[in-house]
Amino acid sequence: MENDELQRLIDDQHGVVTYPQLRPHGYSRKRVQHAIEAGHWQQVLFGVYSVVSGPLTRDARLTSALLYGGGSSILSYRTAAEDWFMLPIDDSAPVHITVPYGSSAVSVPPTPHRPTNRLAVRGDGVVHPGVIVHRSRAMEHIRIGSTRPRTSKVDTAIDVAVSEQTAEAAFTTLVALATNGGIRLADLETRVEQRKPRRHNVAIADALRLLADGVQSVLEFHYAIDVEQAHGLPQARRQGPVVVDGQTLYEDVVYSTPGTDLIVRLDGRATHTMRGIPFRDRRRDNAAEVAGKSSLVYGWEEVHRDACEVAAEVRFVLERSGWAGRNPCPNCARNLPLTG
Repeated sequence: MENDELQRLIDDQHGVVTYPQLRPHGYSRKRVQHAIEAGHWQQVLFGVYSVVSGPLTRDARLTSALLYGGGSSILSYRTAAEDWFMLPIDDSAPVHITVPYGSSAVSVPPTPHRPTNRLAVRGDGVVHPGVIVHRSRAMEHIRIGSTRPRTSKVDTAIDVAVSEQTAEAAFTTLVALATNGGIRLADLETRVEQRKPRRHNVAIADALRLLADGVQSVLEFHYAIDVEQAHGLPQARRQGPVVVDGQTLYEDVVYSTPGTDLIVRLDGRATHTMRGIPFRDRRRDNAAEVAGKSSLVYGWEEVHRDACEVAAEVRFVLERSGWAGRNPCPNCARNLPLTG
């Protein structure tokens, strides 16, 4: 580039730039159009251009959407959740942005590559996956960050849950995003009170109650819903404190019924990568045994794929000590205790 200031701007914006940014540096619309037709540049979105001809990076795609939306736009919904690492990244999905009411930005479909005589890498067949535009009157309250602004964690989680097609999906999504994002329950409760969800109100309230019960991970959520509630097991106490070697640790699930104390430990780690964790868990197992407490341990595979079998084992231990309860699960072929 002939202009160092423009070069710095393009570097900061990951290779994308708008026409109003180009114009002060001597770029007419005719000059920009010539660069596009020659295959040196690409039109990414309306008024947004890439100064390279190859596939855009993720940073360039997100920046292009923000430039298209205008100076007050922010990443939101599923895109913000990806940027917060609460959801896996999907570069083929459209970019969600939120703009103030009164903005002229509208949702646009994916931008296809335009044919040129110049050989270039075309990537996934589109220049940009498109933009979905949302509007808000509370931009100053939901905005976080300046270099790549997005909705706050708590606003992102609520927005994604509200956008789900069903109440069940909204319930599951809010719990998953809250646990994945480490969002405090108090922050969720405050924001739901301040910004009343426009739909799925009951499901969102139910999700908050489950989080208030102590569910702190997606694995714990699936255990509470798919194992405990679906099979009529008693409601457990969650994150119960236990002192081991002078240190307070927490058990995931504790059932205290007349005649028995059953601990259900949920292990979400595929492998133990931290020194001391296996030793800590063995000491916790031994402490439970010395205290006369039964314990069961399950991982993601068992809870997610064999919820009925997990529930049957938990039920067996509880019933062995005198607890009795109906099993309402339609997927269980029969409601019989395990035989030893």
